Amino acid sequence: MSKLPADCLSEIFKYFEEDQITLHSCLLVNRLWCEISVKLLWRDVWDYSTSNYDTLIACLPNESKEILYNNGIMVSTSNSKLPVFNYASFCKILSIDRIYNKVEQLLLKSKKYIIPRDLDDKTFIVAREIFKLFMTQIPSLMELDFYKNTSKVILTTYPGANDCLKNLSKLNCSSDISSEFFYQLSQICHNIQSLNITFEKVNSDGLSNLISVQKNLKCLGLKQQAQYRGDNKVNDIIPLLTSKHYDTLIKLNLSGNYDVSLLFVAEFKNLQELELSFDYYDFEDFERLQYVTFPNLQILKIPFIFVSYELLITFLKNNGNNLREFYIGDGEGNYSDNSLNLVIAKFCPKLRKLSTGFKNDEIETLQMILKSCIYLESIKIWCGGEYLSEKEALESVVKYSHENLCEIILYHQYYTQSELLPDELESFFTNWIHRKPKSISLIIIKDESFSFSLDTDEKNMEIIKRYIKLGIVNKFKVAYYEDDDYN
Repeated sequence: MSKLPADCLSEIFKYFEEDQITLHSCLLVNRLWCEISVKLLWRDVWDYSTSNYDTLIACLPNESKEILYNNGIMVSTSNSKLPVFNYASFCKILSIDRIYNKVEQLLLKSKKYIIPRDLDDKTFIVAREIFKLFMTQIPSLMELDFYKNTSKVILTTYPGANDCLKNLSKLNCSSDISSEFFYQLSQICHNIQSLNITFEKVNSDGLSNLISVQKNLKCLGLKQQAQYRGDNKVNDIIPLLTSKHYDTLIKLNLSGNYDVSLLFVAEFKNLQELELSFDYYDFEDFERLQYVTFPNLQILKIPFIFVSYELLITFLKNNGNNLREFYIGDGEGNYSDNSLNLVIAKFCPKLRKLSTGFKNDEIETLQMILKSCIYLESIKIWCGGEYLSEKEALESVVKYSHENLCEIILYHQYYTQSELLPDELESFFTNWIHRKPKSISLIIIKDESFSFSLDTDEKNMEIIKRYIKLGIVNKFKVAYYEDDDYN
């Protein structure tokens, strides 16, 4: 494998983007492996440690280092040697807030050089020089996070910004960023495909301008901050969205505390994915939205139940046939509904992934879904308390699901305790062996403090480890409610 060409290795290494330990081990194999893994390790600033910032400061041009020196900033770097690579050029995902926070940490480590009252100013100066480095060295930035409201940071004014930002495809930002930044970015970027906006108390004038010039906006996320509920800042841009991007938008995520009519969603007829994640709101206008048909809708996520099940049932009757993924009510305090689950069994035959709950007396409904959804690959089942036990869930899956199903996620409610005995777990795996394909992923989701799931039993874990060695279990993981990968 060490002799594979660079393009092949690059494709292979992409599978380890989230595995920092493996990528670091690749640095020591040979020069080629080192070059490829370094690019991935420096791709996302969210993965940078303090030592990465030491390296970035070492990479600063002499002019920037002189600016730091003249402002009394003497940040010691752990390595005085010249950098081996142009590390800054490998960055594809840049976060203004993350860099600010990390630079502040770096300066606090060197606190003997920084007077506490000067920390904010010093942080800005160091961060600014790092931003300048990125703008001149990154050939084409893919994603930018910009939530920190400071008029001092205007990336678009730095040398090299036009080339660096012109192909930006994803922007995550707050609505109150400097209007100058939005105006200048709208002159540079016309092909942002994913835009996520958190609405603060103010909408900068340039935000609407940036939205209007985009040619192919596909993914949109709008979040209303709880403390500004009632200000209706989202309303300011809705007419622009529905007139300019009604035919290109395929993914829409609405979250937070909303005081906004949902009817505008009906304008996006090409939606493939819709997520409605509201902390609280009683949407009366969903009564009309329930009758709207989205012919291309494949993914529907509703973590918190904010409408009556009757309205949601009608919506599924109109849109369930093409759904591939449906996630309902994973948020704390939500309840399952048997009538809704029966509609899933009847009107959502093409589901690949499903998350829902079944009460203790609703095991037959689970079995109906498993039998009718023949393409189902992954199912998340709520367990414990008023919901089915682990034993009931596993027995039903192994007996009634079709051969496509290869992932079971057991979602434990708060303050629940596992009652699954080792011989019951052994029986499940014994029955699973006779299925085709044989391998399965088993994931446990629980509260980190309170839930006692099957993994807390030593004998159960011995059984799971044995079936991992046999290749029956290809993945076993314990996750928590905060893990975005499974929620």
